Amino acid sequence: MRSSRLAYGCWRVAGTWNPAEVTAESRAAGRRAILAAYEAGYTLFDNADIYCRGEAERILGEVLREVPGMRERVVVLTKGGIRPAGDPEPDAPGRYDFSAAHLTRACEESLRRLGVETIDIYLLHRPDYLAEPEEVAQAFSQLRTAGKVRCFGVSNFRPTLVTALQAACPMPLVAHQVEISLAKLDAFTDGTLDQCLIERITPMAWSPLAAGLIGGGASRLLPSQQSYRPERFLPELDAVARARGVSRTVVALAWLLKHPARIMPIIGTIQPERIREATQAAGLELTREEWYRLLVAARGEPVP
Repeated sequence: MRSSRLAYGCWRVAGTWNPAEVTAESRAAGRRAILAAYEAGYTLFDNADIYCRGEAERILGEVLREVPGMRERVVVLTKGGIRPAGDPEPDAPGRYDFSAAHLTRACEESLRRLGVETIDIYLLHRPDYLAEPEEVAQAFSQLRTAGKVRCFGVSNFRPTLVTALQAACPMPLVAHQVEISLAKLDAFTDGTLDQCLIERITPMAWSPLAAGLIGGGASRLLPSQQSYRPERFLPELDAVARARGVSRTVVALAWLLKHPARIMPIIGTIQPERIREATQAAGLELTREEWYRLLVAARGEPVP
């Protein structure tokens, strides 16, 4: 399965996380963003059932239906396994659910919202502490046999849990989506990228610009991102950007693209000009020296 080096992430296309707050204007802005990404050459579209409780999938599905030939030219990825508080009973806590019954139901609901017959890649969104690898493998096999999913992967997993799941699955896991950026370096040292190299799993980097801290400004930080310190590396990033005649955004993405595991950054902005700007990263090859200068700056100390 082939796609563009950058993926477009649909988590912002509804304009909100609350379905009741979605407006005609926010939907139109999301549709424009998806179209801008498609026209700019993005061919992998990342989504999840939890994004505005399915509204992001519906908006992507509308565009897929309205643009002739788009569905045949793109890879559709979505994720499942997170159950919000109140589902299905009012007192149910927010949790993760990899039971075969839930994964099957969640996948079928995503298919309906997307309006497609087959999801190209289906990811388990966050690790379920009660997951039974054999049960997950059974659900995957049934979904693939039924023609509902082509390939499978995971998101935010520990490498050891990936190993446990892969041992139970008859099909290879093709993608692992984790947070990777100059502000979030864990994947380089916790075994995630090493495992991707060994198993030929494509690492997908969510928040590759640290929720905007690296690019045009952050509008919504996750709690875990509050402690990021981009001021440590932004001067070095800007120096490389000036020398190369591009923006710091392009350099930060090119930094990820250089890794031999072939990291795929997921671009989540809904601003068409930034969506287009990001594509320049695919044509920028950083030197080894530039790459390490940025790593050292991001670490805040020399390499060990």
